[in-house]
Amino acid sequence: MNKISNFGVFTLLFVSSLTIMVGTVIAPSLSGIVEHKDLGFSPSWLITLPSLGVVLFAPLIGKLLPKLGTIKLLSLGLVPYAVLGLIGAFITNDYLLILDRILLGAATVAIQVSVTAYIGDFFTGEDRMKMIAWQGMSIELGGVVFLAIGGILGEKHWQFPFYIYLLALCCLFLVAKTLPKINHQTAKTSRESIDDTKNKTKVKLIFIASLLAMMLFFVGFVTLPLYLPGSFGFSESKTGYLMAFISLIAIVTASQMPKMVKALGDGKTVSLGFVFFIFGYFVLATTSSLPFLILTAIFIGIGFGFTIPLLNHMMLEASTLKSQGKNLGLFSMGVFGGQFLSTFVEYISNNYTAIYGIASGLALLIGIVLYIMFLKKAKE
Repeated sequence: MNKISNFGVFTLLFVSSLTIMVGTVIAPSLSGIVEHKDLGFSPSWLITLPSLGVVLFAPLIGKLLPKLGTIKLLSLGLVPYAVLGLIGAFITNDYLLILDRILLGAATVAIQVSVTAYIGDFFTGEDRMKMIAWQGMSIELGGVVFLAIGGILGEKHWQFPFYIYLLALCCLFLVAKTLPKINHQTAKTSRESIDDTKNKTKVKLIFIASLLAMMLFFVGFVTLPLYLPGSFGFSESKTGYLMAFISLIAIVTASQMPKMVKALGDGKTVSLGFVFFIFGYFVLATTSSLPFLILTAIFIGIGFGFTIPLLNHMMLEASTLKSQGKNLGLFSMGVFGGQFLSTFVEYISNNYTAIYGIASGLALLIGIVLYIMFLKKAKE
C-alpha cells in the first residue's frame, strides 16, 4: 500500500472538519439571521436541516461509495458543499432555502462517508483508531475555529458566516494533490476476516448509540444560541466562544479516547460518555451562574469525545469493504439524525430549565440501557 504523507493526513483531517461546520458555523449569528430573513419556519432548522439531508441521502451515498471510490465521491461532495452553503445567505424563498439546506446535507454525507472509508482502507489496527481519534479531534477543532470565526463575522454582517463554506474548494485542491489512491487488494486482505452476518446486531447498536449521543450533544447547540443572550446577556461572539470551548474540550477528550478504551473497553467508554451528558445538562438545569456554565461546557465536551469518535471507529471495525459503504452511511444517518431530532426539543417546553432537565434524565436512561446492551454483546 502506498504511504500517505503528513500533508495527506492534514488533508484528511481538514476535510473532516467540514462536517461539523455544516450547520453550526451560522449558529452564533442565528439571531441576526432571524432579524434579516422573514423565515416562515423555526430558525433552528437552518442549523439542523442539513442533518435531515444526511439522513435522507445516506443510503444512496452508501451505495455510490463502492461504485465511485473514495476519492471520486469525496470530490463530488466538496463542490456542491461550497456552492450550496454560500447561496443560502442570498435565498429569500422559504421553500428554496429549505431545499438548499437539505441538499447541503447530501454533500456533507458524501464527504463524511468517503473520508472515513478512506481512513478505514488506508489504516489498520491501532493506527486506524489513532486516525479516527484525530478525525474526531479535527472535527471538533473545526467547531472551535469555525464557531469563533462565525461569531466574529456574524457581528460584522449576518451573511458573512456563509462564506466560510467556500473552504470546501480549498479542500478539493488538497485532495487532488495530496491523497494517494487506495490499493483495495491490500485493504481487502486486512479486513476479509470480518463476518458481516455476526456483526449485524452490533452495527444496529452502534447506530442507535450514535443517534442518541449526537441528539444529546446537539441539544446544547440548538438552544444555547437563544438561551445565552436572554439569560446571560451574551453577544454573538461570546456565544460562539462558549460553544467553541465545548468543542475544545471534546478535542482534548478525543485525544485520550484510545487510552480509555484500553482501560475500560469500547462499550464502557461509550456509556461513560453518556454519564458526562447527564452531568452537563443537570448542572445547566439547576444553576444559572457563569462558573457553572463553564462546568457544563466541560461535561458536554467530554460526553462527545467519549462517544462519537469511538462509535465511528467501532463501525469501521464492524465493517468489511463490501459493507462499509452501507454501514458508514448508517453511522452518518445516526449522527446527523441525532442532530435533526434535537431540533424538536423546543416543542417540549418554552422553559429552557425544563428542557435541560429532561435532557439529563434521557441521558441517564439511555446510558443505563446502552451499558447493559454493550455488556451483553461483549459476552456473546
